[in-house]
Order: sequence, then structure tokens, then C-alpha cells
Amino acid sequence: MDALHLKRRKGLSGVEQIDLWAVESQCRQEGALLVCGADEAGAGPLAGDVYAAAVVLPWGWVPEGLNDSKKLSPKVRDRLFDKIREKAVAWAVTSVDAATIDQINILSARLLAMDRAIRALDPAADFALIDGNRDKGISCPHRTVVKGDSLSANIAAASILAKVSRDRYMEEMARQYPEYEFDHHKGYPTKRHYELLRRYGPCPIHRKSFLKKLYGEGEEL
Repeated sequence: MDALHLKRRKGLSGVEQIDLWAVESQCRQEGALLVCGADEAGAGPLAGDVYAAAVVLPWGWVPEGLNDSKKLSPKVRDRLFDKIREKAVAWAVTSVDAATIDQINILSARLLAMDRAIRALDPAADFALIDGNRDKGISCPHRTVVKGDSLSANIAAASILAKVSRDRYMEEMARQYPEYEFDHHKGYPTKRHYELLRRYGPCPIHRKSFLKKLYGEGEEL
């Protein structure tokens, strides 16, 4: 097994080696030629777009430190973000805004964002690996991979592009709506974010469907 394919993860039984290209290799054995990974960021926040990315890495390449974006520091994510975009065969980042999330629900919005990212790839992938266990609306041949951002190199890379892109977007929103401190909590439901919502009410990028419990089902947001 190529050492470039491996990452080490400490488990209860010690350090285990994970082949981050095992899932892609199986897809290739089944006839797929260009396999991408897709993931999203921002399903849980009360405000802002949900972002998604799709990535096709050079076959067998794993940049140092590649992992699920949630397990990485912002500094490492930023470094990998630049490296992935530089080296990828293809990559794309897309988003779905708060108004659409309110209209179609967050699960549908997540899948829509991922499908848009996959369809934006150039060259186009002929098969997609989707993080998680939901796939309604994904328009190309695909399979879902539970915890894919820890098991697939391409999904892990997509998770980083989506996460960094969304964080940078929320930092832009912090300049537009400084009273909400979006640069600190990125729109997530923190104690401070709830305090600011109670003080100022929602702004145009808040997801109204996520605030019904805070304001009451019958209140106008």
C-alpha cells in the first residue's frame, strides 16, 4: 500500500492506519474514471449561507495533515485550503442562502449546495462520494459515505474548502453587520449569539426557520 495514501489515527487499541484512498479505489475498480468528494459546512448555524465544495485530488495524493476540517485548527485549514486549490485536478465551492434554506429546509439546501458544487467541476467528475447518509437531489452517479471526511481524501479536502470558504464569508458578514459579531461565532447558536439576537433581533442573513423557538412560532420575524 502506497505510504502517501495513509494517515494515522489513535484509537482505543493504539494507532491505526487508514487508507484515505480506499473508497476511491473501490469506485475505480467498479469503472469510475474521475471520482470527486463532496461535503458541506454550515448546517447548524442560525445565520448565513450553507456552503459546499467538491474536489478531485491527484490520484493517491494526500497533503500533510489532511483530515476532517472540524478536527483541524484554523491555521492548518488555511494552509490546506491553499494547497488543495493549487494541486487539485478540479475543485468548486458553492452556497445556498438563508432565504432558500427557509424555503426548502436545511437538509435540502445542503444537498442542493453539494449538487451545485459537483456540477461546477471542470473537468467533470463521473462519480461522486457524498459525505453522510443522505443523497436526495444529487444528480450524478454517486454513493454516500458516513464519516466520509475522515475516510476519503477527496471528501476531507472538500470539507476544508467548504469550511474555510464559509468562515471567510461570515467574516465579511461581520463587517456588514458588526453588531452580531459573526467573526467570532460564525453564526452558530452560542450563548453570545443568542444575547445579540435578543438585543437586536434578526438581520437579513438570519435563518428565520431556525429562530422560531427563540421568538415563538406565531411571531413575525
